[in-house]
Amino acid sequence: MTLISSVTKGKVYLVGAGPGDPGLLTLRGKALLEAAEVVVYDALVSDAILSLINPKADKIHAGKRRGQHSLLQTETTQLLIEKAQQQAVVVRLKGGDPFVFGRGGEEMADLQAAGIAVEVVPGVTAGVAVPAYAGIPITHRDRSSSVTFVTGHEMAGKYRPSIAWEAIARGSETIVIYMGLHNLALIIEQLQTAGLPGITPIALIRWGTRPEQEELFATLETVVAAVAERQFQAPAIAVIGQVVSLSPLLPPTMMTASDRGLPTA
Repeated sequence: MTLISSVTKGKVYLVGAGPGDPGLLTLRGKALLEAAEVVVYDALVSDAILSLINPKADKIHAGKRRGQHSLLQTETTQLLIEKAQQQAVVVRLKGGDPFVFGRGGEEMADLQAAGIAVEVVPGVTAGVAVPAYAGIPITHRDRSSSVTFVTGHEMAGKYRPSIAWEAIARGSETIVIYMGLHNLALIIEQLQTAGLPGITPIALIRWGTRPEQEELFATLETVVAAVAERQFQAPAIAVIGQVVSLSPLLPPTMMTASDRGLPTA
């Protein structure tokens, strides 16, 4: 979908970079990076993607990782407005998809309010691609007909008092959590309180789709200790549900009889 205002000033392209593997960048996104005069990019955009940017472009790091220096959201938006008023092609480059926990909707609204033309270029979201690179289908006819994507970054979100973990636990067969490692213990507590069994499989996938991808498989009742033991760190996607046990990377010790193709009764 293309959203263009009637104002003919500079233009901002909100481009999804995908989860890291440059092969997952869209053709439209690649073409815009090659033509860009200004690129404002987030911390999680991979070096392989950044290498595709026009070498003459002004590259500006906006940050956006917990515990590391970042531009304030208002500073980022103001920078985009100022650059758009001066440049023909301005790319706002975001990891994954701009409209999936990427604050792309906020930036689009602010830019349009300032009279700046905007085009949204979707990207492959990590919640789909990263599990796939770990051999986990987020839906499966025998195991999951529903998926919920949720952010674990705002446990007491600014837009509402809290995330409805009870509803998520009861209403979805697969749960994919973005940016949840920092709050993992609290998230797991909420899900178990809502009724998810402690033996429910969970996979944590760090730097998914990149050469340094790393996986941790556990259950809800063991994952917090496993993270501490492995010193498993962000950024990571969490996948919760029976589909996790379909991964060919699953340790044999976690396989059930049905996973091995053995009779269960």
